[in-house]
Amino acid sequence: MDGSFVVRTYFTTSILYDPARKKEPSQSFQTERDACLSYFAKWNEADQVDFVEQLLSRMCHYQHGHINAYLKPMLQRDFITLLPTKGLDHVAENILSYLDAKSLCRAERVCKEWSRVISEGMLWKKLIERNVRTDSLWRGLAERKGWIKYLFIPRPGVTHRPHKFYRELFPKIMKDIEAIETNWRTGHHNLQRINCRSENSKGVYCLQYDDDKIVSGLRDNTIKIWDRNSLQCCKILTGHTGSVLCLQYDDKVIISGSSDSTVRVWDVNTGDMVNTLIHHCEAVLHLRFNNGMMVTCSKDRSIAVWDMTSPTEIALRRVLVGHRAAVNVVDFDEKYIVSASGDRTIKVWNTSTCEFVRTLNGHKRGIACLQYRDRLVVSGSSDNSIRLWDIECGTCLRILEGHEELVRCIRFDSKRIVSGAYDGKIKVWDLQAALDIRAQTNTLCLKTLVEHTGRVFRLQFDEFQIVSSSHDDTILIWDFLNCSQKEETTTPQTLVQVGRSPSREYSSSSAAGGRAQPQQETDDDDAY
Repeated sequence: MDGSFVVRTYFTTSILYDPARKKEPSQSFQTERDACLSYFAKWNEADQVDFVEQLLSRMCHYQHGHINAYLKPMLQRDFITLLPTKGLDHVAENILSYLDAKSLCRAERVCKEWSRVISEGMLWKKLIERNVRTDSLWRGLAERKGWIKYLFIPRPGVTHRPHKFYRELFPKIMKDIEAIETNWRTGHHNLQRINCRSENSKGVYCLQYDDDKIVSGLRDNTIKIWDRNSLQCCKILTGHTGSVLCLQYDDKVIISGSSDSTVRVWDVNTGDMVNTLIHHCEAVLHLRFNNGMMVTCSKDRSIAVWDMTSPTEIALRRVLVGHRAAVNVVDFDEKYIVSASGDRTIKVWNTSTCEFVRTLNGHKRGIACLQYRDRLVVSGSSDNSIRLWDIECGTCLRILEGHEELVRCIRFDSKRIVSGAYDGKIKVWDLQAALDIRAQTNTLCLKTLVEHTGRVFRLQFDEFQIVSSSHDDTILIWDFLNCSQKEETTTPQTLVQVGRSPSREYSSSSAAGGRAQPQQETDDDDAY
């Protein structure tokens, strides 16, 4: 019998699509199928392909779908398994290194070869290192928990830990992160208290901290530096003849502003006062410096822009005038200078040209504090509200209400806003929800912290803690990482006085507003 006749007869009579036939193939079907396959095996590849093409052209849509489903797995290749056979282990490792933790867990269970690639490539270690490089919370945990010493070790080194160590470390880190986030939401914290009270002290107006120290500016005209471990005062910087209302430091200098109208520059290492800037005719309420530029503002309603060549070479570049009341706070980056005043306005200026750009209107009373980053400005006012602004278009994005008195200090990061007010309360707000127009306003305040017995003048925070200062002569450290320790209290009993002394990081105070407890006491430093 002619082979072509057999094939034609088989595919025109016996293989018409019939699902029932697939379930129970008849004996005759099997005989005919085997005969066709025998002929097919004798042909060369080109003839086989031509035959299949002819066959497919005679099939219906449903048959095509059935065959397509059958072919898909056959056309796929496990490149992770194949790459090492070509000596390309590093390529397989690099591909899998882009997976997140959940996907990496699943990849380990695909097969033994995938698990081997992940293990030998130390991919859990690489994932932890990637998070430490890009996320400040991970980086801070690595430093505080001590496991950073196991990271960033060259692969050939004999000191690095086995893959299993990093595989087991990852969920422990996630557990710590979850605990920290829960503590922020619930307000669970360990509280440490620094008592700054002295014979002449009447409030702590400004502060800045790092892992080693807290630098504070007081109403008794001094700057005091506190050791983070002992919480004892280790140095006192004297030289101002009025309240220290604002300060900022880096690894070279401390710069402070005072109600004595001066800005003073201190060597951070020696504690020597190396420069005094006399320009403003009233109290210097706030200052910021960065990358060779400094901006100061004053109760005299002006803003001064300075060029900083060195601590001893600081020259006035420009004076910005436009506010109709005391300028309480400034902030800037390479694009804009932002200022806020008792005249109820926020003004935006071009950093390069110092030209006026726009005014943000909305607050009903004077503005006491603000922070500016990227396009976002967050401000606090004596109308007891907090406003979020888009600096590019001047639009108010959200109003936060909850404080019962003037909002004196405010800071934000990518997750939260933390505010302090004259009502003695510190509030933690959900920033991402506040930027979502669908979020209900009454859900935005995550927690209210109440420990200060006087007005909150200044605060800073990071992923693990808030550090705040108050008219009650205390600095409080709210620790959301280590919540099992008991509260510690210190008193200024071991003071080392330095004629003109030092220390570091960023913070400052806007217009000072010291008043005794509930009584309405007049304060020359109050600019609101």
